[in-house]
Amino acid sequence: MRVLLVCLICLLPGLATAQTTQPTGTIEVQDSAAQDAAIAVRIRDILSELEAYDGVSVTVTSGIVTLRGHTVDRDAAQRLNDLISRVEGVVAIENQVTETTDVVERLNPAIDRFRARIAQSVAYLPLLSIAVLAFGGVVLLGTFLARLRQPWDRLAPNAFIADIYRQIVRLVFVVAGIVVGLDILGASALLSTILGAAGIVGLAIGFAVRDTVENFIASILLSIRQPFRPNDTIEIGGDTGKVIRLTSRATILLSFDGNHIRIPNATVFKSRIVNFTLNDERRFQFDLAVAPDTDLAQARRVALETLNALPFVLPDPAVSAWVDSIGDSTVSLKMTGWIAQHETSITLARSEAIRLTILAFDRAGIAMPEPSIRVSGMLPERAAETRPHVAATPIPPSRPVAAAQDVTATENQDLDRIIAEERAEQPQDDLLNREAPRE
Repeated sequence: MRVLLVCLICLLPGLATAQTTQPTGTIEVQDSAAQDAAIAVRIRDILSELEAYDGVSVTVTSGIVTLRGHTVDRDAAQRLNDLISRVEGVVAIENQVTETTDVVERLNPAIDRFRARIAQSVAYLPLLSIAVLAFGGVVLLGTFLARLRQPWDRLAPNAFIADIYRQIVRLVFVVAGIVVGLDILGASALLSTILGAAGIVGLAIGFAVRDTVENFIASILLSIRQPFRPNDTIEIGGDTGKVIRLTSRATILLSFDGNHIRIPNATVFKSRIVNFTLNDERRFQFDLAVAPDTDLAQARRVALETLNALPFVLPDPAVSAWVDSIGDSTVSLKMTGWIAQHETSITLARSEAIRLTILAFDRAGIAMPEPSIRVSGMLPERAAETRPHVAATPIPPSRPVAAAQDVTATENQDLDRIIAEERAEQPQDDLLNREAPRE
């Protein structure tokens, strides 16, 4: 019994395969030559209507159909089983049809298909012309709207953003033209394929030029919310200079040495920006060292009186002076004062404040420290001569303090002139706008 079950299990796959390729049903006992002839005629009539089976012959014996000959491709030969199995009275099929290797027979269908496609293309020429004209009309309309100065200049905060609006309008109308053209041709389903391919290509390009895209987005954000204006003195990542222009790729500075500094906008957007020009009031500071035995209260008072007497120092905010640190043989005082930097040079103001404070200290008899050397192991009578000391020879009180020199910010005026000339050369490349919101 077990042997019989194993044999049945082994035979089941073969039976299933036979059922998929052979006709099903019962076999009649009474077979006749007339019935075989009728089946053969029916099959030949069917195959004569199909051009792919011109080289196939049919014979029928006792309901068994034998097919001989050749077809252009293997799939056509395999489809014969499904086709013949639907004819009534067919008991079995012997498919001996093979794929032809004749070059002429293989090329004739391809030539016929090519001619059919040419004829179809010629027939589509009028419709294709209408689709092309519709596409061109939509694109021309989008180009015309994009070239209008209004309303894009009014809607955009600067010329750079307005140009982006124009590019978006052109792109929208190009896509609309493609949709209209494909709809006229009846191939609108092709649009999803085109957009999908464009999306994949755009994603690949985006990864390839990631830094460029980041820089472009940073340019847009900087042009909308501008953290600086032309001629502003700023510091970005350790680079200090006056702003010349903001382009779609970089921020260009003019250093105080006359050099151009080009910083990518992506770096500018992520960096710490110090704007020295935003407020007119700016503080300068400097340190002066005095001897340890100096009356520090007197020194602080003299420093404050000197800074307050300077004509370029602002009364508000007030000047300051304090003891900052103490060394081995010195005491350091720190002094600060405020100026109107748009009119006064902070470099010259600090220089004059240091010069006049030193003169005031000399006038008041406040000694400045001198280098000293301690020497050990010498004779007692020579030790007194080498003891650390601070020598000070105060200037007689009758000597007047010198007047402050001119500290007008002439170097800023010269830089402003250079920047104005460079900005006038390429005004279309500048994204800075004084009317834009300041961040």
